Amino acid sequence: MAEGVFRHKLKVNGLENQVKIDSAGTGGWHEGEPPDSRAVSCMKAKGIDISDLRARQVDTSDFTNFDRIFIMDRQNSNDIRDFYLDSDSEEKVEYLMDLAPYLKVRDVPDPYAGGPDGFEYVFDLINAATDTLIEQVKESVKKK
Repeated sequence: MAEGVFRHKLKVNGLENQVKIDSAGTGGWHEGEPPDSRAVSCMKAKGIDISDLRARQVDTSDFTNFDRIFIMDRQNSNDIRDFYLDSDSEEKVEYLMDLAPYLKVRDVPDPYAGGPDGFEYVFDLINAATDTLIEQVKESVKKK
């Protein structure tokens, strides 16, 4: 969902060619699969199509290919640090919700075990955090 929200905001702001973005899970359980149908429905209701996205597992090359690695929760943090992270990459890893500290939420809950309301709540969290992120991208592009 986060990739879809951020891609949408990049496009709306004419920045889609300024940033390379991808998403990945720390486990490979759903690799190659499309997003959960409830996530697709939630996002579609917001005017965002994520049906073409496919799950993949994070890879060590991600720490070379991307300037920032956003994690959703403490488990992601533990997995990243245990399996993928070297000391040179540590500063790239940050909690997505640290971009919206006013919400006083650090972990984005996994909505998959719940109903549609869980996906709405996750969307709201991601939407708030990516508002800050898009502003950071705008500032970065201005400096170039």
